[in-house]
Amino acid sequence: MIPKVTKEIIDLGDGRTIEIETGKLAKQADGSVVVRSGDCMLLATAVSARTAKPDIDFLPLTVDYREKFSAAGRFPGGFFKREARPSDSEILTMRLVDRVLRPLFPDDYHAETQIMIQLMSFDENVMPDALAGLAASAALAVSDIPFYNYISEVRVGRVNGQLIINPTKKQLEESDIDMMIGASKDSVAMVEGEMKEISEAEMVEAIKFAHEAIIKQVEAQEKMRAALGLTSYREYESEKNNEEILERVNAFAYDKLYAIAAEASAKHERSEKFALVKEELKATFTEEELEENGDLVSKYFSKTQKEAVRNLILDQGIRLDGRKTTEIRPIWCEVDYLPSTHGSSIFTRGETQALATVTLGTSREANVIDLPSDQGEERFYLHYNFPPYSTGEAKPLRGVSRREVGHGNLAQRALKNMIPADCPYTIRLVSDVLESNGSSSMATVCAGTLALLDAGIQMVKPVSGIAMGLISDAKTGRWAVLSDILGDEDHLGDMDFKVTGTEKGITACQMDIKIEGLAYDIMEQALKQAHEGRLHILGKLVETIAQPIANVKTHAPKIITRTIPGAFIGALIGPGGKVIQELQKATGTTIVINEVDEQGVVEILGTDPAGIEAVLAKIQSITFKPTMGEAYEVKVVKMLDFGAVVEYTAAPGNEVLLHVSELAWERTENVTDVVNLGDVFQVKYLGLDPKTRKEKVSRKALLPRPPKEEKKPEAKTNEAPKSEDKK
Repeated sequence: MIPKVTKEIIDLGDGRTIEIETGKLAKQADGSVVVRSGDCMLLATAVSARTAKPDIDFLPLTVDYREKFSAAGRFPGGFFKREARPSDSEILTMRLVDRVLRPLFPDDYHAETQIMIQLMSFDENVMPDALAGLAASAALAVSDIPFYNYISEVRVGRVNGQLIINPTKKQLEESDIDMMIGASKDSVAMVEGEMKEISEAEMVEAIKFAHEAIIKQVEAQEKMRAALGLTSYREYESEKNNEEILERVNAFAYDKLYAIAAEASAKHERSEKFALVKEELKATFTEEELEENGDLVSKYFSKTQKEAVRNLILDQGIRLDGRKTTEIRPIWCEVDYLPSTHGSSIFTRGETQALATVTLGTSREANVIDLPSDQGEERFYLHYNFPPYSTGEAKPLRGVSRREVGHGNLAQRALKNMIPADCPYTIRLVSDVLESNGSSSMATVCAGTLALLDAGIQMVKPVSGIAMGLISDAKTGRWAVLSDILGDEDHLGDMDFKVTGTEKGITACQMDIKIEGLAYDIMEQALKQAHEGRLHILGKLVETIAQPIANVKTHAPKIITRTIPGAFIGALIGPGGKVIQELQKATGTTIVINEVDEQGVVEILGTDPAGIEAVLAKIQSITFKPTMGEAYEVKVVKMLDFGAVVEYTAAPGNEVLLHVSELAWERTENVTDVVNLGDVFQVKYLGLDPKTRKEKVSRKALLPRPPKEEKKPEAKTNEAPKSEDKK
C-alpha cells in the first residue's frame, strides 16, 4: 500500500525552505513528521497515554533528542560502536524543546507523554537543533493529543548588522548573536543564547525578528492539520475538583498565609510556618474527609499559598524576604579561598552561595566534542554541580542531571567571550552550589568571574548575572517585575529571566515564560531592571578584585608557547618519543606539540621556572641554524685526535666538529697545543663540507693570516740539461 503523504513548505525568504512531511514514517505513533531543510532531516514522533496514572498532579512529559552518527556518515567514537548516553549538546536541545512545550499543555492534562526527535540525515550547512522545536510541535499538530497552541523555535544570528534566521555554522562564527527563540503564534515562551555585549534594545529587536519567522512556521502546522482533516482532540479525564473544599481551604488559610508572607522571614523559617498552617488546616477535616479528598486539600492549599504570595507582591510591592521589587539581596564575596587551587572564589547573595575553582592546563586537557553535527575542542569549559545539601535535602546521587548541564552551559556561554583569544591555557571552571534559594546559575557566573580574575586570567571585562521574575494578574492587568528572585518566587511566578553581561552589554540570557501572552513592554521593563541589577552586582565584584592578578600563582603552572619550523618537530619528539619524554622527566614540565599550518606549536607547562628555561634552551638548541659566514661563540665539550667537538653557547647541545686543520694557520700536531676542554672562543660558520656533507666551522678563519714566507730565487745556468744515460 502506497502511503498518503501530506507536505507543507515554509519559505525562509532567502532561497532556503523547510519542508514538513507526514504519512510516510512511524505511523503507529500518535503523531509523526519528517522535517527537512537542505539535506538535513529530522524524524519527530509524539505518543501520549490514553489515561493518566492515579495520584499524578503534573504532566509527565519526556522530550528526547538524539543525533545518529550514521546521519553524517560517521562511526561512533570509543570502543563500543553504538550510540550510548546523550551528549551535553543533545541534552541542551532536549531542554530547549521541553521548556517551550511544557507550559502550553492543558493544566489538567497528566497523561504520560513522550516526544522523540532524531537526526536522520545531516547537512553541514544546517544546524539541526534549530529545527527540533518545529519538529516536536508538528508531531503534536498531526495527532489528537490535546496540545492546542502550536510553537516553533528558530536560531537568530547577526552578521555585519544583518539579522539571519537559522544561520549556517560558518555564519554563526562571524555572528555577534547566537540566540534560540521559542514562541507560539501569540507570544514568546523561551529565549536562550549568547551575545557579544549587545544592548537591551538590540536583544528585543532580535526576539521580534525571530517571532515573525516563527508565526509563519506555526501557520504551516495549522495548514497541515487542516489538510489532514483533523478537527478534534482526544477526550481525557480532567482533574477532580470540589468547590466546597476550595472555599473551606481558602477561608481558613488565605489570611494566615498572607500574613506569614508579609513577615519577611528566611526560607526555612517561612517553610516551617507554612507547613504549620497546613497541619492546622488538615485538623479541620475528619479522617474520612482526608482519606477521600486529602489530595484536594493539599492541592488547594498550594493554590491558596501561591495566590496569597502573589497578591502580597501586587498589592504592596513587598516580597517574601521583605525586599522591594527592584532590590538586590545582600552580597559578600571572597577570592583566593582555597590555597592549592589555581584560582578560587566564594560568591554569596542572600541564601544562594557558589564556590568556584579554576584549573589551568595545556591543549591536551581541552574538552573534545565528537558529535555527528559538530567536531572540535573547547579550551574553556564550565562544570556546574548542584548537590542536594544545597537545599537542605538528602537525595541519592544519580549522575549529572539535565538541569546541571543546562545551568552550567548558560554560565559558560556568559563568560567564554570574555576569555582573551590569545589565552594560552585550557581553562576548567567548576562551580559547586553550596546554598540555593534562587538564581544559582547567576551566582555561578559571578563566582566564575572572581575565580578567573584570581587565577590571573586577563579577562576582557568582568561579567555579572541576575535572575528576573514576574508576577502578573490577567484579570486586573496588574504586573510586577522582580529583581534577583528567590526560589519560591521562581516557583510561584510567571517568568524566570536570567541576564548576564559586562558594563557595556549583554553576554548571555535565558528566559522561560509560564504564561501565554507576555507583552514586549514587560520584557523591556525586565531588561531595564536587569541592567540596573547587573551593574550593582558588578560593582560588588570589582570591590572584591578590581583587576586580574598580574601573573598566575606560584603553585599554578606557567605556560610558554613557542613556534618552531615543522621540520624540527621530529627532532624534538625523538625516536619513539625518547627526547620529549626524557626532557619532561628531567625538567618536571608538560610539553605538548601541535602542528598548525606546517609549523610546530610547542606548549610548555610547569611550575618551576628553571625547568621551563631548560626546555626553552633545548628547543633553541634543536632549532638553532647558523648563518653562512657568521661568527659564533663555542665551547669545547670533547677532545679528539683529529679535532675538538664544540657546542654553540647560544644553543647548548648543538655540537659540531672543529677539525684540527681549522684550529690555527700553523700546522697543529696535537689539538691540546691550541685548545683544551672547556675553552670558549669564536668560530666562523663555513656551511656544509662538500665532501662529508657535514657542518664545518673554523677557528683560524677569524685569526689574522700570517704573512707568506718569501721564496728564494733559483740559480740560473746556461748549461744544457743533462740527458739520461743511454742503456
